[in-house]
Amino acid sequence: MRVNIPVELDRLAIANDRIPRPVVGEPAAGAASPHESAVLHVSGEAVYTDDIPELRNTVYAALGLSDKPHARITAMNLDAVRQAPGVLAVYTANDIPGVNDCGPVIADDPILADGLVQYVGQPLFVVVAKTVEQARRAARQGKISYEELPFMLHPKQAKAAGAGTTDELRLIQGDVQKALDNAPVRLTGAFSCGGQEQFYLEGQISYAIPREKDGMLVLCSTQHPTEMQHAVSHALGWSRHQVEIECRRLGGGFGGKESQSALFACVAAVCARHLQRPVKLRVDRDDDMMITGKRHGFYYEYDVGFDQEGHILGVKLDMTLHSGYSADLSEAVASRALAHFDNAYYIPAADIHTMCGKLNTQSATAFRGFGAPQGALVTEMLLDRVARQLGKDPLDIRYINLYGTDTRNTTPYGEVVAGNVLQPMIQELEASSDYRARRQAVREFNANSPVLKKGLSLNAVKFGISFNVPAFNQAGALVHIYRDGSVLLNHGGIEMGQGLNTKVAQIVANTLGLDLECVRVTATDTYKVVNTSATAASTGSDLNGKAAEDAALTLRARLADFAARKYGGQADDVTFAWRQVSVNGKTLPFAQLVEEAYWDRVQLWSDGFYKTPGITWDKATSRGNPFFYYAFGASVSEVVVDTLTGEWKLLRADILHDVGASINPAIDIGQIEGGYIQGMGWLTTEELVWRESDGRLTTHAPSTYKIPAISDCPRDFRVQLFKARNHVDSVHHSKAVGEPPLVHGVSVFNAIADAVSSVGDGSQSPDLDAPATPEAILKAVEGLRRRNAA
Repeated sequence: MRVNIPVELDRLAIANDRIPRPVVGEPAAGAASPHESAVLHVSGEAVYTDDIPELRNTVYAALGLSDKPHARITAMNLDAVRQAPGVLAVYTANDIPGVNDCGPVIADDPILADGLVQYVGQPLFVVVAKTVEQARRAARQGKISYEELPFMLHPKQAKAAGAGTTDELRLIQGDVQKALDNAPVRLTGAFSCGGQEQFYLEGQISYAIPREKDGMLVLCSTQHPTEMQHAVSHALGWSRHQVEIECRRLGGGFGGKESQSALFACVAAVCARHLQRPVKLRVDRDDDMMITGKRHGFYYEYDVGFDQEGHILGVKLDMTLHSGYSADLSEAVASRALAHFDNAYYIPAADIHTMCGKLNTQSATAFRGFGAPQGALVTEMLLDRVARQLGKDPLDIRYINLYGTDTRNTTPYGEVVAGNVLQPMIQELEASSDYRARRQAVREFNANSPVLKKGLSLNAVKFGISFNVPAFNQAGALVHIYRDGSVLLNHGGIEMGQGLNTKVAQIVANTLGLDLECVRVTATDTYKVVNTSATAASTGSDLNGKAAEDAALTLRARLADFAARKYGGQADDVTFAWRQVSVNGKTLPFAQLVEEAYWDRVQLWSDGFYKTPGITWDKATSRGNPFFYYAFGASVSEVVVDTLTGEWKLLRADILHDVGASINPAIDIGQIEGGYIQGMGWLTTEELVWRESDGRLTTHAPSTYKIPAISDCPRDFRVQLFKARNHVDSVHHSKAVGEPPLVHGVSVFNAIADAVSSVGDGSQSPDLDAPATPEAILKAVEGLRRRNAA
């Protein structure tokens, strides 16, 4: 039964008085239309991969995992697995007909371990049984003998050993050593941040269905269908046109299903090919977290020179990534971190080095922000430390280091920061959040409160939008108009809850003068739009929206030409709006014109294509123009910390964010809120712990891994959209909103550090790494007290 649920927009209207209500017939783009699957989500009708009705003879796969972090396999006895109830087949690396690798860049990521295991949880074999339970029980029966090898778990160890998964990167701008040597004040030290589990609601799943003439359909929960097509075809030893990947929607991705869904797609497809029957592989939450990669943790060593006013004169920064056992996407993450360490600030001299540390853990992978949050974090943290050392307000230090508009506006990698609105944004947020008065109130509170301490921080965001590999900045789309005027849209992006399909449908509807209910979006399918890029790097709406708009503009031009031929006038004067077409003084329904065009044999479908202009990047020198534009933002976070227990509470959050001319303000505000909370979780509660004795990830379930809950959100949560259009020709002059808001979470970490620093006189920075768990906070408090007592 379909449930009609009213969409309540009053809260959003209060949060942002620019949000227009969607009205039938009004232009679709720019309206706060509900998510196109909102009713399906809350009513339970939305179909995910595991909800697709199973075909007759479907069987189920499960993976047998390593329990050693680094070892050679000396024997693998799977007799008990084969004899377990319901088991139909067991396969190892020797049974993969094609290439035993699913690495997205470098061939160092085996589908099933072949002689060597490199982390606890690495898949060794796959068992196929009649039921899910039988398969999972049987997978635990394998008897594996090992020759154990030394293992490493921390980036600092990899740095000392010189162990990396990819080439090291370096960016040099100006004479850094001279700037540091001549700096009146210098700050050196080390800092680290942990990784983060994507914790998508829908786990990894693939359903492989053999097709006639050596074909394979894989229904897969993935952010990158084309990459899955590539990986599966290689594993099977087939051409790509034999493999079809389809995905309607994800129950969350956050980067964890960009490259790492390949293992599950390949395993399911290999089993399906051998058995010639449908095979589903859906891992449970524990196995998912044990097998798959996380956000890269970072270890930093820094040397910063500045003057007595707080101007940054030079930065020397060494970043070692927790890459895990294989390269995966680590080099690209390191490159992104390198291009975002400056964040919102002009740094005249810099020497930045990155190394992807090879460790015996799950291979780290893409995660919302893709290295940019880790790059921005260290500089935002350092500016606070500079302010404390100089006895100044951290906001004033930020103001004098901000990128300019005409001067001091070139990044260390050589790109001009065009369309810079940082100064007016921060000034607006400073006023709307009442920052100065609250800063004084925090000082007064702390002076009179020996146990509870408050902290306040205002941080900025400058986030580059585009893949820095030019070839990835392309997209295609198909748009069909049926004779009744309804429209069907297919594009290469993936809907994972972020509202991509809603926005792209709004763009098509707006272009054709229709409203949103006239446009239907179909599942993403590699047999429809080919050679697509991943839905990642916040480019989903930019790329696919532009491609769909291109197709819709072609159709509109054809219809306008036909209308002018039939009714007179010029094609350029024909207008499409309110589901109607106006031509030469006559107005007729859009559906009528379409029907008439059909009988005149006008083509009523079109493909569309888009490639982002002006992207260049030289990996050897770490210089170029890697971004089409920048998204900007600023946030203020206020916390209170209990210095006896290390517990803390987020009291209030104020965010002002730049999304250009918003395609859908309701969706954009939701993305900003969610990104901020996810960033807060990364830096405070979400701690990944590998046991030193045996390399096992101990935080592999909701019982041991703490993501933010509703009680962790601030009661006072104020989000505003900055009023500005994108200065470049992006889709609808909007800006990407998926990843940039996550960086706002840094202000929570800095607010906690601000509160801890008040244990003394506020002039000393606490030794606080991220995540700032209660244990880490208490340790930092006690360390600061010892320093003060010495």
